Amino acid sequence: MSNSNDLVITCMPSLVSVLLRHEQEKGSPLTEQEVLSIRNHCTAVALPRGQVAKIAESRGYDDIDPEHCWEQWQQIRQQLHEKPDA
Repeated sequence: MSNSNDLVITCMPSLVSVLLRHEQEKGSPLTEQEVLSIRNHCTAVALPRGQVAKIAESRGYDDIDPEHCWEQWQQIRQQLHEKPDA
C-alpha cells in the first residue's frame, strides 16, 4: 500500500527535459545506451510521492519512470515530434 509520504526517486531537472536537450544537441535520436547513461548520471533526489505529484502538476506533465526510461522515452519523444511547433 502506498501513500503520499512514500519516497520516490525523482530526477531534477526532469528526465524528459534532460533527454530532450541531449537529443536536440546530438541532432538525432538517442540510442538506448545513451538514454541509460544519461539516466545513470542525472541528479536525482528522493521526494515524498505527494510532492512529486505537485511538481508534475506545476510543470504540466509526469516525468519518465527511471526504471522504464527507454520504453517511456520512445513514447514521449514520438508525442513531442507530433506536436506542431508553437
